[in-house]
Amino acid sequence: MTSGTPHAERKYRSATAFQRRINPVLRRLPLQTVLETTGRVSGLPRRTPVGGRRVGNSFWLVSEFGERSQYVRNIKAEPRVRVRVRGRWHTGTARLLPDDDPVARLRTLPRFNSAAVRTFGAGLLTVRVDLDD
Repeated sequence: MTSGTPHAERKYRSATAFQRRINPVLRRLPLQTVLETTGRVSGLPRRTPVGGRRVGNSFWLVSEFGERSQYVRNIKAEPRVRVRVRGRWHTGTARLLPDDDPVARLRTLPRFNSAAVRTFGAGLLTVRVDLDD
């Protein structure tokens, strides 16, 4: 699964290398927003720090690498997820929204994360989690 250009591939590889180092630290921070998916091969919980925003009974985020993101691949296999927002876990069902405008969506989400997604991202994809509570 390639993203098309050598520049996009370098961008993807450098961003994922950085994330492999920083994500284990970030997901331990009590107030960091975290998305927990079920590993599509292992069946084990997989936690990924994300930026996004809860709006009513939905949590919105934008995947910076679209369907190349491991958590998006996990969602496709098992859409039931958990999201930790402000230290509290919520269960829900994730939905991939390829028809949503991810750039417009980023303007409604927290600025710091949105800037990072725009900087490092290629093939953005909107994800909505319909929360059970």
